[in-house]
Amino acid sequence: QVQLVESGGGLVQPGGSLRLSCAASGSIFSISAMGWYRQAPGKQRELVAVVTRGVSTNYADSVKGRFTISRDNAKNTVYLQMNSLKPEDTAVYYCNAFARTMESTNTYEYWGQGTQVTVSS
Repeated sequence: QVQLVESGGGLVQPGGSLRLSCAASGSIFSISAMGWYRQAPGKQRELVAVVTRGVSTNYADSVKGRFTISRDNAKNTVYLQMNSLKPEDTAVYYCNAFARTMESTNTYEYWGQGTQVTVSS
């Protein structure tokens, strides 16, 4: 099994910044893609950003130029630096990873428990 634990959420004023972290633990053999999704009240969960094991990244149009995703493969950790935050960025942010464990040759998708980000004055 793989556990994903997020941290770094909170309340921030419009125009402010936050940095989310997500650490993966467990009997990990390898992790391919890691990413962040978000879900606002009454809306579907949406992709925010994703990064492969290499340097390939992909962002939602709504966050391009403001958010930066990165990962530390040695620490099995993914980060999301969020700048110029807007009220519409308010949501629960979920960490996501595709990982293979020591016990299986299959790759499975894992989710964190979510961390609240609120952008408000």
